[in-house]
Amino acid sequence: MLKEPRPGRVKTRLGRDIGMVPAVWWFRHQTASLLRRINDRRWDLILAVSPERAGLESRVWPAHLQRIPQGGGTLGDRMARLMRDLPPGPVCIIGGDIPGVTRAHVARAFAALGTHDAVFGPAPDGGYWLTGLKRTAAVPPGLYQDVRWSSAHALGDSIATLPGVRIALTDMLRDVDTAADLAPACQVSW
Repeated sequence: MLKEPRPGRVKTRLGRDIGMVPAVWWFRHQTASLLRRINDRRWDLILAVSPERAGLESRVWPAHLQRIPQGGGTLGDRMARLMRDLPPGPVCIIGGDIPGVTRAHVARAFAALGTHDAVFGPAPDGGYWLTGLKRTAAVPPGLYQDVRWSSAHALGDSIATLPGVRIALTDMLRDVDTAADLAPACQVSW
């Protein structure tokens, strides 16, 4: 899931710390690096973009990658819509602000869906950098609803929307929300 990198529209919490233009610069370069690192023939890499028109027409991301609109609503609404609307089979969703993610991390998440119905990649702040579903049954109607996003409760609240589901946790990775997150994230080898 990616937002078109424009000042004031992407990484606003980071932008409050370092300035909106530097935050956009960081995000633009981070997502370019991320897409190179995780592109793999074992899975289809699809960009779920926002805002719809700007994201679908953007020249920031590689033109050969398929793009679909995220649609409106909360983050939970948009992720649940992707889980319902993408073609059948396992799906993992990540954001563009995880400097440490590699193909191996994504492969482990998909492997976890071999024995579990859902997978989450936890983040140290109580959120998560990855969510995935096997999707062999209908997507639960309350998926990702009433989640306290951008809080220490995001992972727990999201897991609670999947009652009775076998859930795996995969690698813990850090995302970048604020300037304090940049220093540890930059220690990762790109």
